[in-house]
Amino acid sequence: MLAKRVIPCMDVKDGRVVKGVNFVDLRDAGDPIELAQRYDEERADEVIFLDITATSDDRATTVELASRAAEELRLPYCVGGGFRTVASMRTMIAAGADKVSVNSAAVADPALITRAAQAFGSQAVVCAIDAKQVAGDANKWEVYVAGGRKATGIDAVQWAEEAARRGAGEILLTSMDRDGSRDGFDCALTRAVARAVDIPVIASGGVGSIEHFAEGIIEGEADAVLAASVFHFGELSIRQVKEYLRSQGIPVRL
Repeated sequence: MLAKRVIPCMDVKDGRVVKGVNFVDLRDAGDPIELAQRYDEERADEVIFLDITATSDDRATTVELASRAAEELRLPYCVGGGFRTVASMRTMIAAGADKVSVNSAAVADPALITRAAQAFGSQAVVCAIDAKQVAGDANKWEVYVAGGRKATGIDAVQWAEEAARRGAGEILLTSMDRDGSRDGFDCALTRAVARAVDIPVIASGGVGSIEHFAEGIIEGEADAVLAASVFHFGELSIRQVKEYLRSQGIPVRL
């Protein structure tokens, strides 16, 4: 089994890290680079910066954030939010980002994933999927875009399959139902996507305890587990999580 990754995620709004519940009720969690430096010291496997209003506000993710991260961090990082063209992604990668994440624009134009993969390689292209369970069907999830504000009618598992076919190197899968809930990952959703694609799946949404990280990997079959508030507000450290995962027989990089 390959080493599983532990990834802190920073939702960025107006240059600050914020955290909410079910994509709303945001509260401030600090400066993104200062937080990322802490995670770098704790040996996170990578960090993800998501500009959560870039699409809804119709603006591009700030290049300044990527430039600062390139200067201050040693660990790999991904930036997402507002990418609509390969040119805008190229600007971000030139600023230092190791990966770019696409979501709404890829749903609107799936070929964007292919063009990005051809330009930068699949390893640099992450397809982020925000999914919500369909009422009355425990085994069906719908894709939402525009920061979780707009339903698409698209089946999340089928969209993950298409994203993989088109060249995405990774799926960042967020359960909107679990986001900020502290009830644990939606392991049924994560497992359904992980079994449908042959690329890594990052589980996101719902971590409230250290046990949830292991559940995401064992029950959800995720390749990486992502969390925000439990790290941002000092409830758990990256080291604590990795040592716990190792104690559960899960390989990690310490």
